[in-house]
Amino acid sequence: MAAVMGVLIISFAVWGIADIFRGFGQSTLAKIGRTEISTEQFRQLYTEKLQQIGRQFGRPLTMDQARAFGLDRQLLQQIIAEATLDDNARKLGLAQSDAETMRMVYNDPNFKGVSGNFDPARFQATIRQAGYTEQRYIAEQRRQTLRRQIANTITAGLEPPKTLIDALVRFQNEQRSIEYVKLDAAQAGTIDPPSPEALAGYFEDHKNQFRAPEYRKISFVVITPDEIGKWLTVSDEDAKKIFEERRAKLSTPERRQVSQMVFPNVEEAQAARGRIASGLSFDDLAKERGLNPSDVDLGTIAKSSMIDPAIADAAFSLAPDEVSQPVQGRFGTALVKVGKIEPGSQPTYESIAPQLKREIAAERARAQVASLHDKMEDERGGGASVIEAAQKLGLTAVTIEAADRSGRAPNGQQVAGIPQGLNVITQAFSSNIGVDNDPIQFGGGYVWFDVLGITPSRERGIDEVKDQVETRWREDQITSRLRAKATEMVQKLGQGGKLADEAAALGRQVDTAAGFKRDATIPGVPASVIEAAFRTPKDSAAQAPGAGGGDWIVFRVTDVTVPPADPASDDIKKLRETLARGLSEEQVGEYVTKLESQIGTTINQSALAQVTGANN
Repeated sequence: MAAVMGVLIISFAVWGIADIFRGFGQSTLAKIGRTEISTEQFRQLYTEKLQQIGRQFGRPLTMDQARAFGLDRQLLQQIIAEATLDDNARKLGLAQSDAETMRMVYNDPNFKGVSGNFDPARFQATIRQAGYTEQRYIAEQRRQTLRRQIANTITAGLEPPKTLIDALVRFQNEQRSIEYVKLDAAQAGTIDPPSPEALAGYFEDHKNQFRAPEYRKISFVVITPDEIGKWLTVSDEDAKKIFEERRAKLSTPERRQVSQMVFPNVEEAQAARGRIASGLSFDDLAKERGLNPSDVDLGTIAKSSMIDPAIADAAFSLAPDEVSQPVQGRFGTALVKVGKIEPGSQPTYESIAPQLKREIAAERARAQVASLHDKMEDERGGGASVIEAAQKLGLTAVTIEAADRSGRAPNGQQVAGIPQGLNVITQAFSSNIGVDNDPIQFGGGYVWFDVLGITPSRERGIDEVKDQVETRWREDQITSRLRAKATEMVQKLGQGGKLADEAAALGRQVDTAAGFKRDATIPGVPASVIEAAFRTPKDSAAQAPGAGGGDWIVFRVTDVTVPPADPASDDIKKLRETLARGLSEEQVGEYVTKLESQIGTTINQSALAQVTGANN
C-alpha cells in the first residue's frame, strides 16, 4: 500500500488548490508572503483528499495513516509552492487573456463530445463532478497556465549531460555471466541435538522472535448483494417472466462472414456481377480493382451489428459462398458475398434457470442493501453493537475469537469466515474496544465491525515453543556451517583453485547463468546472488545466501560485457526524457525554495497538528 500511496502523493492535482486562498480567516495555519491559509480552509481541503484516497482504496484512511504516509506535509508543501508561484507571477506582471484561456478550454479533449467538438454540457458536468463552478475553474486554469509559463522558462534548454546518460545506460545494460555451486543442508554435516543449556541460552538470546502476537476478538456483519442473495428465493414463475422479457438478449444471434465491394454506379456493379456469374471469383475481382482483403472484409458479424440496413438484409438472405445482385447501400452500389455462417442459438429456460435466478436474487439484493444500510446505521446510532443490530435485523454476524495482524489464529492457521478481499483485520487493529467504527465499503455493499477484546502481546515461556526454538536453532546451525564452508571455498578460489574441483569434492555440480542484467529473474538463482555478482569483479569469487534459509551459493564471475546502445532507440529516448523531467522538477523546486525564502513563509505548527490529528 505504501508504494501506491507514494504515487498518490506525487500525483496530487495542482488545480483547485490555490482557490482556497480567497479570503483571510482569523485563525491562520500558514502565511506565504501576503497570502494566508486559514485553518478551516486547510481542514476542508485535507479532508477532501483523505476521502478521495479512501474511495480509491475502498476503505477510510485514518488520520494516523495519513500522517504516516506524509500526506499532511506533502499537501501543505504543495499549497505553499503554488501560492509562491502565484505571487511570483503577479510580481512579474504575467497574465493570460480571456481568449487564450477559452481556447485552451475548448481544445481540452476531456470536454469534447462524440462529434469531436467542444460539448458545453459535457464541460459543465465534468467540472461540476470535480466540485467546480465555471468561474472558479476558468480562474484556476489561468493560474495553472501562468505557473507552467514560469516553470517552462526556468527549465528551457535543460538537458541531461551525456556523461550521466552514458553512465546510466552502462549501469542498465551491463551483463554478467557466472558459474555457481549451491550448498544445502547435506554439506552442513551432522548436527547433534542441542543440550538443554544450549537451547535455553538460544531462547534467551532470541526471545523476541518467539513472542505471542497481539490478538483481537472481533465481530462483523456483511451486507452485500451476494451475501443477501444467498438467502433470497426466486420462484420459477418470476424467473420465467424475466426469461421471456430477456429472451432476445439471452439468445446468440446468427453470425456471418461478410464481404462487400462498393462501385461508383449500378452499371459497373452489374457488369462485375456478370463477370462473377461467368466464373471470375469475388477475390480475383477485388485484386483487379486494387483492393486489399481488409478493404472488402467486414468480418464475422451479426445482422444487428451492420451499419447499412440494405447491406445487412442482402447478406443475411444469401447462401454460403453466394454473391448478391447489386445492392444500393448508404455508401454506393455494392456486391455482397457471404462465407461461413455461424447459426444462432436460443437457450431453454431450464438451461439457464439457476444462473437467471442468481441474477434476479442479486438485483433484488442490491435494492435491499441501501435499505439495510440505513436500518443498520439507525441501530448503531442508537447504541446497539454489531451483533445486537444484526440480530434485530435478521442478519448473521460473524465472530472471530482471536486473530493477529496477519489474520492467523493462535494455532497458526488462517482464521475462517472472512470473505476473500475483505480487510477487516487491518481495520480492527486500527480501532479499539468500544469505538463506533464507520462501515467498510465492500463488494457493492457494507461491512460493520466491532472490536470485542484485545489480548496483548506477551513473552512465551520456552516450554510453550520448545519445538519452534529447536527448529530455529537447527536452521541457524546449518546457516552458520554453510557460511563457513562457503567462505573457505571462496578463499581457495582466490588462491587459484577451480570451482569444479571444489564442487566435486562436495558431490555437487557446477551450474551457469549467462548474460543476465541487474533486474534479471533467473530460475534457481536468487536475487541475492544476482546483486552480489554485480559487486564482484570479473574472474573473482564470492558467496551469497540462497532463496531459503537452508542453502548457500558460491559463485565466480566469468564474464562482464556492456552491449553497445543505440542513442536513437526508444529505451534511450525514454531514459533521456525521464532524466530531463527529474532535472526540471529539481530546478523548479530550487527556484520555489528560493522564492519562499525571499517572500517569507511561516507555518502555525499547532494549528497544523490540530487539523491532522497529531494532537490526539
